[in-house]
Amino acid sequence: MLNQILEKKREEVQSLNIPERKQVSERSFFSALKQSKRKPALIAEVKKASPSKGVIKESFHPVEIAKAYEAGRADCLSVLTDETFFQGHRDYIAQIKEVVSLPVLRKDFIIDHKQIIESSHIGADAVLLIGEALDPVLLHELYVHAGELNLDVLVEVHSLPVLEKLLPHFTPKILGVNNRDLTTFQTDIHQIEKISEAVPKETLLVSESGIFTFSDVETVKSKGADAILVGESLMREENQTSAIQRLYGETK
Repeated sequence: MLNQILEKKREEVQSLNIPERKQVSERSFFSALKQSKRKPALIAEVKKASPSKGVIKESFHPVEIAKAYEAGRADCLSVLTDETFFQGHRDYIAQIKEVVSLPVLRKDFIIDHKQIIESSHIGADAVLLIGEALDPVLLHELYVHAGELNLDVLVEVHSLPVLEKLLPHFTPKILGVNNRDLTTFQTDIHQIEKISEAVPKETLLVSESGIFTFSDVETVKSKGADAILVGESLMREENQTSAIQRLYGETK
């Protein structure tokens, strides 16, 4: 599936037109996570569908979902912009930022410098770079380019070998451990435990995918997660505000 997605991305990049810059405020994704009163901090994801689960939320209104997340005191948002596999759209980012004050991560499969520029123009505050999808040298180049455009970067890995190939090149400010293997789509929330000891102490560590309950939150927190990225479990609920509260054990 990852190979299919990347092949489609390569096609999209060939015909990518950079849009006019959206007039939205710049916000620090890193600072919002670092300064969170919740431990671990929360990146709440606005996601309609995924390749592994199909449509997650039929009645999908991204702006309303974002407002509910903000009411639930999410620290940051992750917004899917891939259209083919996740039914997202790049316009969602600016639409959401016009009504909420949270920093927004552009969640997509970024493989080219044109997409970094596009991300800046559509109003993103941060971008995702996936270790399993990119050569380490190219990932570092994209990371530097993003920084030059005042974009934070969530560098994502699934396995220790991939992380070990990246670290000689640079130390990510934010590192996400994807509990879902993108080649098999199998999920294990203990994946962070296999990687955490190799993560530089100054790096903010995020646990991604497969987090459904307060017990899951406590598990990844105990293994070193400074933040969590949660999508499906929140999106499947009718009320995203109360879903966040339940996830953190703040209400039954």
